[in-house]
Amino acid sequence: MLRGLGTLIVFVAFVCLVFWTYSGKRKNSFDEAANLPFADEASDTTNNAEKEPKE
Repeated sequence: MLRGLGTLIVFVAFVCLVFWTYSGKRKNSFDEAANLPFADEASDTTNNAEKEPKE
């Protein structure tokens, strides 16, 4: 009986997590988080261009 309740609780938590992940309200946050690695590269190239001596 206890194992069945534990399985049910974990299943409900999993379903809630899936709905939360794929909800439309979170799309902007997840898109922003997905682009964070690229934001670092863009700022690094800008900083390197400023440090190079101009000829």
